[in-house]
Amino acid sequence: MAQVPSAIRTLAVLRILAASAEPLEAAAVAQRLGIPRSSTYHLLNAMIAEGFVAYLPEEQRYGLGVAAFEIGSAYLRQGPLVRLARTVLHRLVDQVQEIAQLGVLHGADTLYLLKEQPRHHATLVTDVGVRLPAQLTASGRSMLCRLSPAQVRATLPWPLADRSGTGPATLTELRRVLSADARRGWSYEHGQVTPGFTTIAAAAFDHTGRPAASVGVTFRSGDRPEATWPDLAAHVQRAASELTRRLSGHSPPGTHLTSGPEGGRQ
Repeated sequence: MAQVPSAIRTLAVLRILAASAEPLEAAAVAQRLGIPRSSTYHLLNAMIAEGFVAYLPEEQRYGLGVAAFEIGSAYLRQGPLVRLARTVLHRLVDQVQEIAQLGVLHGADTLYLLKEQPRHHATLVTDVGVRLPAQLTASGRSMLCRLSPAQVRATLPWPLADRSGTGPATLTELRRVLSADARRGWSYEHGQVTPGFTTIAAAAFDHTGRPAASVGVTFRSGDRPEATWPDLAAHVQRAASELTRRLSGHSPPGTHLTSGPEGGRQ
């Protein structure tokens, strides 16, 4: 397929601006693109004319424009993440015969977008559309543990929300939990969301290697001894890997390592 340099550069500008925590100077954009500053100005001005870039004259910086926001909103309206995940969750339910859920980080919360379950299974508090404090859920932790400490601090409110008195109460405790989750490759919570139920979750990633969503399985705590959790986690991790592939994403190194819980109950 023939290369289209201008189109590739346009998409690169969108990615650069989207990845930045604040608007950028043209020089910074040019440096990251690896092209002359004059060419960068021409590209930015064309994107301003189409609404994809906004120029902030007081700061002499560039940020994403309204058209970029509209495309992002259209992505959410069309629900491709849910569409891509539905088959993955169906297959996971068939394999493990437990409730499977799709979650995303929404601010400081885990937002549940999709739930699939076997017939005659108990209904849980984690239904579609429900939001729960991210640090209390296995789904939320599986994504939080793939963020930097600074990102975790900026994402969560302090003091941390609590439901049952058993979740991490301090930043030090949360860091210990997330560090163990990252080493293990999957997260779990035991009765912190719904008494008598345990959830195991693993993250799926986007094209930048950032956590885009989580795949989780919830089961009655008494039905599965702790020694069997790594086997169940392996199914969850494979489902998360499949969703990552469907999202054209890639996992950070060492993500899909399966081992037992560390450091006791979380």
